[in-house]
Amino acid sequence: MEKYIPRFFQIPGRSFFLFGPRGTGKSTFLKHNFPQALFLDLLKPGEFRQYSAKPERLIELIEGNLERNTIIVDEIQKIPDLLDVVHFLVEKYQEKKFILTGSSARKLKRKGIDLLAGRVLLKRMHPFLYSEVKKYFGFNEVLEYGLVPVVLSSGQPADVLDSYISLYMKEEVQLEGFVRNFGNFSRFLEAVSFSHGSVLNISNVARECEVERKTVEGYIEILEDILLADRIQTFRKRAKRALVKHPKFYFFDTGVYKTLRPRGPFDRPEEINGIALEGLVYQNLKGWISYSGRKYELYYWRSVGGVEVDFVLYGENDITAIEVKNSDKIRFEDLRSLKEFGKDYPQSKKLLLYNGKEKLLRNNIMCIPVEEFIGNLYPDKPLPF
Repeated sequence: MEKYIPRFFQIPGRSFFLFGPRGTGKSTFLKHNFPQALFLDLLKPGEFRQYSAKPERLIELIEGNLERNTIIVDEIQKIPDLLDVVHFLVEKYQEKKFILTGSSARKLKRKGIDLLAGRVLLKRMHPFLYSEVKKYFGFNEVLEYGLVPVVLSSGQPADVLDSYISLYMKEEVQLEGFVRNFGNFSRFLEAVSFSHGSVLNISNVARECEVERKTVEGYIEILEDILLADRIQTFRKRAKRALVKHPKFYFFDTGVYKTLRPRGPFDRPEEINGIALEGLVYQNLKGWISYSGRKYELYYWRSVGGVEVDFVLYGENDITAIEVKNSDKIRFEDLRSLKEFGKDYPQSKKLLLYNGKEKLLRNNIMCIPVEEFIGNLYPDKPLPF
């Protein structure tokens, strides 16, 4: 039996949707915390066929098991018509907790996920945070293979990553009919992998994969809907200089990025690892914000002149600018972008994350080893500096 690793996710006191990419541990988490729940797994072919043909069968199931106070419907996007039935049941049995998991919001958007607005909370399960697993896995291991539980907990993470991406694409994209030409979509995935951690230029991606710009826009929306990627916007509040308008693009996990990213003789490992390191910080910050419940928004900052800060955390009472460097030494030029940001936002905190071993204060900028920083991101605590 595999060892269960506790998660930071806090269970709401009422019914909720739990979204998250495949393999992020939604089902494992719920089975561990609700062992007596009535559990409907729509990934099982038999159950999928039964409830596709007759969604109201769920009413019969619940009314035949009224002693069960928690009902879990796993991967509900497989049968969006079940939302109507769940809506009826939530209204009728208000004392019961309904938990609906999903690895894709695309079909539920079409159905109208707001059908249950106000009745069911929307929550997100992220890959592991490094602070959840640092006792079990080393920093270099998670930088190479990412933090997706089904990958990281396997004995062969490289092979599982390859299979994970193939199966995910097949099940969530091809079989669901989200794209007409899967070959075009496969080329797009390779092309857009070069945009991970970078300002997204859709026209360039379209040229690289030889499809129309409008098609690429649709593909990016698919990645966002199936929870594989995100875009973050430029921080423009009270801007004092001209800033770029395009968002930055990130895959949800650094191991997924490194697996999708083609490599050739002109690719330098330190360049790929530098982008992977930035993505690792991104996914940990995103998970920390989500689980902590703090009202932070995550941005990046880049002037038209090319001065860029990787992340800006904007909260109710503070602004924190974060720069990530794949280096074990701090050079004067590494601090330049944070200094420029500080000129425009003198009230901001400034933080440089690097691959060294010492925690330093240099030019009023806190410099922290990146492993130490993400290893101490706990939802019940403030930023660790």
